[in-house]
Amino acid sequence: MRLPNAVYQAHSWRISAIASDFKLLDAWDLQVEGSREDFDAFLQVMRAFNPRQRGPLAVRALFSLRDRMGRWFRWNDGGWDGRTLKLPIPGCAETTLGVRLPEDLKQSVPASEVNAARFRAVYRTSLECAEELSNATVHVIKHLVWVDQGGGRYRGQMGVFVKPRGWFGSFYMALIGPFRRLLVYPAGVRLIGKAWAARLG
Repeated sequence: MRLPNAVYQAHSWRISAIASDFKLLDAWDLQVEGSREDFDAFLQVMRAFNPRQRGPLAVRALFSLRDRMGRWFRWNDGGWDGRTLKLPIPGCAETTLGVRLPEDLKQSVPASEVNAARFRAVYRTSLECAEELSNATVHVIKHLVWVDQGGGRYRGQMGVFVKPRGWFGSFYMALIGPFRRLLVYPAGVRLIGKAWAARLG
């Protein structure tokens, strides 16, 4: 279920200070619930989630088309290894949000999770995790949170923050907006809920 941006931003998430120049594009309730101690398990489910392989046919087709376009136009998807150009965050000199982190967050992510091929972990707290992706169209932050529901229960939510790369990035985001909101994310939310339910047996 899509959440109003104001509801998502009503919490004092650390990302608000770290990425104040990014826009919250979408916020989603992920139909995942557990105890406070289940946040790591939630992140594991999200890390294993791959809509390119397990999504409905229409969603897989959209991802396949996007991947092909990325190769054709050399959009530098991923962009984090030494073989590809590391693009700066639009309007900035730095290439990663990692350089903006306060001292208490700089060592919050295990080294094995920092150099991911696509989304790269930036920081993690006991209730919040931010990952980033950069390519020739946009710099994106995937923000995962564990929201207190009361009574010792927590619920997973996700915010997507973006900075388009120039006019083409803005045009591209507007072009894919209806597909993202009507097909990709609703299907993804259902699959995440099923994966969490399967984990619980």
